[in-house]
Amino acid sequence: MNYLQDEISKGKQVAKTFDQTSIEISGQPRLWLDSFDKISDEKQSLKFFTKKFFKNEDLHIILTGAGTSAFIGESLIGTFRRCTGRTTSAVPTTDLVTHPALFFQKERPTLMISFARSGNSPESTAAVALANSFCQHIYHLIITCNQNGNLAAGVTGDNEYLFVLPCAANDQALAMTGSYTSMLLAGILIARIDELDDLGAQVEILSCYGENILQNYATRLREIANMNFKRAIFLGSGPLYGTAHESHLKLQELTDGMVICKFDSFLGIRHGPKVVIDEDTLLVYLLSNSSYVQRYEIDLMAEINREGSGLYSIGVCENVHPSYKVDQLIVTSNGQGSIDEELLSVCAVLPSQILGYYKSVQLVLKPDNPSVSGAISRVVSGVGIYAYNEF
Repeated sequence: MNYLQDEISKGKQVAKTFDQTSIEISGQPRLWLDSFDKISDEKQSLKFFTKKFFKNEDLHIILTGAGTSAFIGESLIGTFRRCTGRTTSAVPTTDLVTHPALFFQKERPTLMISFARSGNSPESTAAVALANSFCQHIYHLIITCNQNGNLAAGVTGDNEYLFVLPCAANDQALAMTGSYTSMLLAGILIARIDELDDLGAQVEILSCYGENILQNYATRLREIANMNFKRAIFLGSGPLYGTAHESHLKLQELTDGMVICKFDSFLGIRHGPKVVIDEDTLLVYLLSNSSYVQRYEIDLMAEINREGSGLYSIGVCENVHPSYKVDQLIVTSNGQGSIDEELLSVCAVLPSQILGYYKSVQLVLKPDNPSVSGAISRVVSGVGIYAYNEF
C-alpha cells in the first residue's frame, strides 16, 4: 500500500507522477522482514566468515560508506563495540580516501564493513583498494543493495564476504530510504548474529512500528509539511544520533536545500548549535526508550520550551512519557511491545522521510529528483581518484 500517495489524494493535492520515493518509503516495513529473512538464510555463512577474525582481540572494525551510507556506522558503532568487544570506528569513505594513513594501521588486523546502495560511488571502491594496500591483515564485509555494482563485483577473495539486500532495497529514487533502513538493520543483525533467532520477534514488532507510523501519522506529517518552516533541527543520542544525521539530510535534499537542516545530540546542542533555533525552526526529537537517557532528553526539551524557541516541535518515541511536552508526538509502539534501543534507530527515520517527501511536493519539486540544478544525484559524479604513493 502506498500510504503517502493516498494522503496526497486525501489532501486534495495532485501528484503529477506515481513516484518511486513514495513507494519506497511505504514499502519499508515489508522490506525489513524480507531483510531479516535474507540474513537468516545466510546466518551460517556469516558466522563462519566472522569467526575468522572476531576472536582476535586486536581487531579494528571500521564501519564506512559515503553520504547516507556513512551515517549507518554512526548508529552501529556502539552495537559492534558491545557485541564483539573490539575497537570500532565509524569513518566515511570520503575521509578514508583523502587521509588513509590516519585510519589504517599496517600490522593491525582490520575488518572494514562497507555500506553502499549502488556500490558505484568512486570513493567506495577506492577505500577498499586503499585498505588492501595499507593493511597486512584485512577483511571486507560488503553490505550493498546492488549485486551488479562495482563494489560487489570486486568481491573475489576468501577474506571478503558480500551480503546483498533484497531487490526492493535498491532504491531507484534519488533519496535513500529503504536502502538506508535495510542496510542499518542488516548491520545490527550481523553484529548480533549469535542472537539472531531471538531477534526475529523484535523485527516483527519493528515492522509493526513502521506500519503504525505510516498508517496513523502520515496525515499529520503532511499537514506539518505545509507549515512555513525554513529551518529544521533533528536531535538524537546514542544509536539515534546517526538517525538524526540521516534525518537532517533527508529533509534537506528532498527540499533542494530550501529548508536548511542541522542535527546534534541532546547534550551537544547546548554547546553552541542551539543558537540557530529561531521562530522559523522545526524541532524534531528522536527519543530513546532508555529511562536513563530520557532524563537528559526531557531536560533539554523543557529548556527549549521555557525559552519559547522554535516554530513547532515533534517527538518520535516508542511510548508516551508524561514529561514529553511537544506539539506533536509520534508514538511508534501502538501497544505491540518493546524493542531494543538500537532497533528504534531503524524506524525513527520514517517521520523525516515522510516529512521530506511532503515538503518536496508542497514546494512543487519532484521527490524522485528534487535537485533543480542537478547539484545532487543518485550516484555521485565528478570525483577523481588519485594514486596514494606515501605508504
